[in-house]
Amino acid sequence: MNEIEVIWKFFDNLDEYVYATDIETDELVYMNRKLLEVYGLQSIDDVKGMKCYEVLQKSSVPCGMCNNDRLCAGKFVEWRYYNPVIDKYMMLKDTLVEDPVTNKKYRIEISIDISEERSQDKMIQKYRDMESFVNEALKDALSVESPDETIRIILEYLGKVLNGERTYIFEKNRDGRDDNTYEWTAPGVMPEIDNLQNLPPEICENWYHIFEEGEYIQIPDIEEMRLSDPFQYENLKRQKIHSIVAMPIYDAEKVIAFYGVDNPPAFSLEYTSDMLQIMGSFLKSCIRRRNLMRCLEDLSYKDALTQLGNRFAMEKYVRQINPEQSVGVVYCDVTGLKGVNDTLGHKAGDDLILRAGACLEQVFGDYGVFRIGGDELLVLCAQIDQDTLAERIRQLECLTAEKDVNIAVGVIWQDRADTHLDELLQEAEKRMYEDKAEYYKKTGIERRGADKKG
Repeated sequence: MNEIEVIWKFFDNLDEYVYATDIETDELVYMNRKLLEVYGLQSIDDVKGMKCYEVLQKSSVPCGMCNNDRLCAGKFVEWRYYNPVIDKYMMLKDTLVEDPVTNKKYRIEISIDISEERSQDKMIQKYRDMESFVNEALKDALSVESPDETIRIILEYLGKVLNGERTYIFEKNRDGRDDNTYEWTAPGVMPEIDNLQNLPPEICENWYHIFEEGEYIQIPDIEEMRLSDPFQYENLKRQKIHSIVAMPIYDAEKVIAFYGVDNPPAFSLEYTSDMLQIMGSFLKSCIRRRNLMRCLEDLSYKDALTQLGNRFAMEKYVRQINPEQSVGVVYCDVTGLKGVNDTLGHKAGDDLILRAGACLEQVFGDYGVFRIGGDELLVLCAQIDQDTLAERIRQLECLTAEKDVNIAVGVIWQDRADTHLDELLQEAEKRMYEDKAEYYKKTGIERRGADKKG
């Protein structure tokens, strides 16, 4: 065995990747066992006569990064390179050896696989980026006063940094069903929030069982759940979701909501899950603050009995009316309330007011509905046309008859809301009293009280 063969024999069982080429021709003359294995070769004879770049880089031209001109015997040139053919990051050590018999020179390259080290470096950098992201997101989110806006900012940040198509929050409603309450979508992605209201409990039932066990949802391919969770599968499939991460939001160890990311890249699901877990506590705080503000707003702007808007809510609604747009005013009085209170008690009277308010809410719920006095209810309709208002009044008449509620109604419509509101209210109230008088005239019921109330 000559000296060069001894060198090849030494490299043969090394745990590094080793090859040698003729420095003049670039022909491969040696590959050790580990390198042969990674390229799926049995022996060097399989590639006899081929250039190193043809085998190792699957290229028809010499490598642009070749460093043959820098090599010399007895010294190593060290560098790093990602080989896309075998998908590995390598630390390379190159040198020249000379065959003392033939005086031929050979390039020897020893490659050490540093893919895992590189992966760890990338993961460390990713988590550093995560810390930076969280700080930036929280800074922007906390700069706004509204918790709703804070939540939307967080969802937008999450969607962008996680390369998702949609980020969102789902919460249970009063009926025990699920509502999509917040949503961010990437450019070109259709919003789904309007299609995801009042979802039947069975759709998310399995997910809640998982959340209650302290776990979360991480699905790289929803086809995995086609048989095990058919209701949720169909729900996700309809939205063109193929991968998903969803995380519960807890308060006092109870699941109060869940939020997630649709179609994040498959390779980053773990990172996505980590990011969602970090932001969960902050979103819980936002939801708490939002609920507190809503409670305070309800106390300030809602009538305690009917939960309709009160006078403060009415004033707020009026401030938002565009004076150049049309407006409709519906002034209502619950007729017979005093008689019900006197004969059946105030609880029965309250029930009558509640039924009247419910009728108005059902017909005019997309406008402003208010209780402005004991038996007086008011509807303000910004930007409504006259025909629509007339049709709503007809619906109200049918509904109150069905619910056994008598109300006197005064209606006024204007194509512009620039008239002072007090004047419109006075005219609507006047028409309401005329309607009330007509009611008593038709029924023959004796009216009580000099102020014609009841």
